[in-house]
Amino acid sequence: MNTINTQAIESEKKALAETGYGEKAIQYFIEKAYMGDLPDADHVSEMVGTCGDTMKIYLKLDNDTITDAKYQVLGCPGAISSAMAIAEMVKGKTLKQAGQINDGHVFNALGDVPAKKHHCIQLAVKTLHKALNEYQNNVTYEDSEPLKCDKACNSDCCSKNLIK
Repeated sequence: MNTINTQAIESEKKALAETGYGEKAIQYFIEKAYMGDLPDADHVSEMVGTCGDTMKIYLKLDNDTITDAKYQVLGCPGAISSAMAIAEMVKGKTLKQAGQINDGHVFNALGDVPAKKHHCIQLAVKTLHKALNEYQNNVTYEDSEPLKCDKACNSDCCSKNLIK
């Protein structure tokens, strides 16, 4: 990586840390390891958040086990890091196990996110749950509507669900 790119990344990391993002959340945002589409996905689903962020999730399954997951996210660092955390969390999980993932699990995986970005965690979780529900009910992406996540998070809603 060249010096200019390294400096830009370090500057971005510093800015994110100064605004309240934890190291793991920053890592998910910078690396974006699970960003993109899966051309051979078994299911695709989409949601739009209260702030306008849009998430599309792609799931690849073998029987009822998720073998791969990716998100396409048009949104802020909170939305991107939340989606990347969930994509990593669901790999190797059964549909039932993935359906049990909640806001607290994601919050803990990220380490810390600014309170004003907790709604991003909710959006990522709701997008996952919508996809799982559609898949289990044989609803295709073409038949699905990109729902709008109608619940904005207040500053402590995610912390109430923390799993420790």
